[in-house]
Amino acid sequence: MGDISFRSTVHAERLRFTQGPQTAVRFPGTGKRESTSHSDRTHLPDPVVPGQDYQDVTAAYRLATRTRSRLVRFFGVGRPLA
Repeated sequence: MGDISFRSTVHAERLRFTQGPQTAVRFPGTGKRESTSHSDRTHLPDPVVPGQDYQDVTAAYRLATRTRSRLVRFFGVGRPLA
């Protein structure tokens, strides 16, 4: 899947949050989208505990999105992607 896809992996020997993270993903614009995201964490719980140290942390994040009307938009015919 994906007109747009993004992958990122980060690693830290030591990590501490002073407050709980607030995250959001937005896709501005018009049209319906199909989107998916997923993260894999090693030695990092969900949710994290503010003030606690985490050691040898790895987080991998994947995101993909596409517009459902891609064929209609580019070619003027067809049907939206399923």
